[in-house]
Amino acid sequence: MGMLINSRYELDDLPIGHGGMGEVWLGHDTKLDRHVAVKFIRFPNGEQDKDYIRRFVRESRITARLEHPGVPAVYDVGSHEGRPYLVMQRIHGISVADLVAEQGALPIGWAAGIAAQVCAVLTAAHQASLVHRDLKPSNLMLQPDGAVKVLDFGLAAAPTLSDFSKITATGLPPGTPAYMAPEQIETNISGPATDLYALGCTLHEMLTGERLFTGSTSYDVWSKQVTHQPLPVRGVRDDVPAGLEDLLLHLLQKKPEDRPESAQVVYDRLLPFATDLGPIPGILHAPSTVSPARMYGSMLGRVFTSAPPASPAGPIVPPASAGEPAQPPAPPQRRPDEKPGVGRTDLRRARAEASRLVGSSRYGQAAEVLAAAVAPAITALGRTDEDVVRVRLELADALFEEGDYRRAAPAYEELAEDVARKQGPHADLALHCRLRGATCRALFGETSEALRQLEALVRDETEAFGADDPRTLELRRQIGLLQLGAGLRHAAEQTLTRLLADLTRLNSATHPSTMEIADLLSGLRRPRSR
Repeated sequence: MGMLINSRYELDDLPIGHGGMGEVWLGHDTKLDRHVAVKFIRFPNGEQDKDYIRRFVRESRITARLEHPGVPAVYDVGSHEGRPYLVMQRIHGISVADLVAEQGALPIGWAAGIAAQVCAVLTAAHQASLVHRDLKPSNLMLQPDGAVKVLDFGLAAAPTLSDFSKITATGLPPGTPAYMAPEQIETNISGPATDLYALGCTLHEMLTGERLFTGSTSYDVWSKQVTHQPLPVRGVRDDVPAGLEDLLLHLLQKKPEDRPESAQVVYDRLLPFATDLGPIPGILHAPSTVSPARMYGSMLGRVFTSAPPASPAGPIVPPASAGEPAQPPAPPQRRPDEKPGVGRTDLRRARAEASRLVGSSRYGQAAEVLAAAVAPAITALGRTDEDVVRVRLELADALFEEGDYRRAAPAYEELAEDVARKQGPHADLALHCRLRGATCRALFGETSEALRQLEALVRDETEAFGADDPRTLELRRQIGLLQLGAGLRHAAEQTLTRLLADLTRLNSATHPSTMEIADLLSGLRRPRSR
């Protein structure tokens, strides 16, 4: 055996794979006597980064809670010699990349069926505000019973809005060029629509046996992802149904907002083509082999139907459910003379418990504690009471750190409105919460709404602090990056050009912040292929 980590996991002598995000080892959990896969994560710049580890642990916990049959179970997370790692369920089967390499283009039904199963997983992930960011054929495992597992969730910590222009020390955006969406290449923005673009690249490869775009260098491929339009797949394979080709071209739109609304919508559009899922020699178990997974899925397929499906061949993956919301703990019993809600002592107790949980990076549990206290505190003390405002902010922050951006966004936005109503629209806390709310919108893919909020915010900050204030300049940078990521190249060029002129005037042409914007504009102004 190779190295032993955490006095528990014995690894094989050599890793089974390397990638931009790290390496994968097979091993054995000596405590529970089971086979596992251990994935070590590589830091973006090659140097240990505490903030990256914190975000990685947070994202791993979100991944662990997906509890979807198409996602390998996460058993453990830790750090060995300064390198973070995940311990996960070991999956048996063949990657879709190897399947296509061995057999070429896949049957129409299997290409659609694999993509539909991926959509079921993405639906669950996106509901949890989790974006894969590196979806590709090598991260899809087809098991012998026909089920698909989506690998490597949580291997790339979610970026914050201020990270959108940052790339690795080599100057290369992280990801796999052949499957990266234009917004991911140009600004490192990743949202649900980014995963749908990568799914389109993967579906194209399954249908044709060839990658969507190729080139002699990564830069060539990146350039084509951003500037070249994909050719209709029926020009390569004439038996592809027109409806499936339309869906594929919809997935491959350059602007995120022009792609399908959600993974669930794509799932529904794929289902009519996921038929005739016959044997794949050497890959799937024989039809006579009993498959408990298919039995289970076939039964679930009858829920809310009056009759079984006409042809339940292959695995049936039901749409993911967001699950029942967690019920907050019952409020403590109070004396008859006490008002409903909670008092300041209760708030202090809840905040202390939440602070303890946050100190252990247990943001989800901290949010539950604070959420249970907020509504009764508002009832007892009012929405803008100082202690209530503080606990509401801590709740929004806990949701943000947990990665639950869909719940964090309205929490920040409502708090911003209440603070502005009491303290004025230029109060620091109101402006801070507005920025955080827009950040949340951007992080779960509502780029247009995020831009609207940021543009209103920059007007108010210009009025409050002046056009040359660092806060105002930073907001203008973020607006330009979001416009670029949304495919609004002309608007982004205008925003960044004006910003460059101001930064040059204030800081000099060689200042790092000035040079960053100059580099972005240089890339924007390169001639585009048609």
